Amino acid sequence: MFFYIKNIREEDCACDVLILPFIEGNTEYYSHLNSSIQKLIMKIFSKEFNGKHRELFLTHAPDNIKPERILFVGLGKKDDISAEKIRQAGGDSLTFLRDKAIKNLALSTNLIYFLKQKPTDFIEGALLGLYTFKKYVKEKEDKSLTAITIISKDKKELRDDLKWVKAVSSSVNFSRDLINTPANDMTPKHLSLIALSLKNKKTSVKILDKKDVQKLGMGAYLAVVRGSNEPPKFIVIKYKGSQKQPIVLIGKSITFDSGGLSIKSAEGMEKMKYDMAGGAAVLGVLKAVSLLKIPVHLIGILPATENLPDGSATKPGDVVKTINGKTIEIINTDAEGRLTLADAIGYAKRYNPRYIIDIATLTGACSIALGNEAIAMMGNDKSLMNKIKKSGERTYERVWEMPIFDEYKEYIKSDIADLKNSGGKSGSLVSSAFFLSEFAGKTPWVHLDIAGTAWQEKDKPCIPRGATGVGVRLILDLLKELK
Repeated sequence: MFFYIKNIREEDCACDVLILPFIEGNTEYYSHLNSSIQKLIMKIFSKEFNGKHRELFLTHAPDNIKPERILFVGLGKKDDISAEKIRQAGGDSLTFLRDKAIKNLALSTNLIYFLKQKPTDFIEGALLGLYTFKKYVKEKEDKSLTAITIISKDKKELRDDLKWVKAVSSSVNFSRDLINTPANDMTPKHLSLIALSLKNKKTSVKILDKKDVQKLGMGAYLAVVRGSNEPPKFIVIKYKGSQKQPIVLIGKSITFDSGGLSIKSAEGMEKMKYDMAGGAAVLGVLKAVSLLKIPVHLIGILPATENLPDGSATKPGDVVKTINGKTIEIINTDAEGRLTLADAIGYAKRYNPRYIIDIATLTGACSIALGNEAIAMMGNDKSLMNKIKKSGERTYERVWEMPIFDEYKEYIKSDIADLKNSGGKSGSLVSSAFFLSEFAGKTPWVHLDIAGTAWQEKDKPCIPRGATGVGVRLILDLLKELK
């Protein structure tokens, strides 16, 4: 899709559809337009459109202007309009027009600027909402949009913002592709090849195989590996955009999770290809960081494997030793993500990181507690968590802080080892984070549980059904602040 910035009048912009955003019940912001457009606005407002949030109305344009049609887009009440409402308007508008095989659009920005919002939020919502995953569909309809003209003065800030949202949206959709790909085509090996494709002058990639991690003593990670015939790949990606201490991102990367011997029920198991959504988010962040040349020292770690049952699979009751020497009694083989993350966090500490942030589809309890609307956040660094909260508010990838009280240590106390990997259903969202905190130690660390937000069953304005790519925009906004 091509983007143009043109400082012209709306009526002079040749396009298939001119998009006019509106506040609910208010037409006064278009008094500068051609009189025939103003008459059309008054006619539509009196009968068929009122500017309510997510309201759309498409009509033919007057004959004496260059746009062929006009799309009226409702933003809602003036006091409720936010960057996210603008994004949602972008997602709704462009998916609506795409499905009508429209090719060439123009966006009027006067009202958006008046509301002290950014037109690039509209573009970001559009790029996120237009995502489709049709890799396995034989007959593909070509309904792609070809061009969007932003009617505005050509400002450096606008061009910079447009570059940012294009790179970020592309990286979110890249992550969505990885998560939506079925597990037979997204094995640990495939994931490692994707990581290798990100190599460039500033980005290096190292893949540790089974023998390598055995030498390092990653017994917890290897315990998950044992049931699968697919070789594990412990993926380490380094982006050196700065000489500062690195920020380490760790993404849970279980490319398919059956639960192991503590096997899940058959209902919904096909969705467990999404259990590498954390790893996909980390890859998406690294892709965007490289595209945008963000001055940050970043290391991504993906402990990739499948979690399957077979004759050599880890059994409930087994005890394993981690990279830092701690022992874990495995109570539940379906609590496998924390085992892989424990060794990944232990490995990350060798880099003397400024921060460690892990992102994982870790617990079903997260979905029960927060539904599909928020990421659960826990950690040992209040300042970092506050920064992540602010990034969540800006990106609408909202986080909700949960406690990790010292008393939760009792939940994961083992009679025969240093820790056990599950304390049962009670408090499982927070006890799983406390388990990880035992490996983070004093290193500034935050855990993001995306189990409830990484997959959507229904279409949303900027999030088509399926993989959401959550975490990419959140972390990129954070890195922009931390650089």
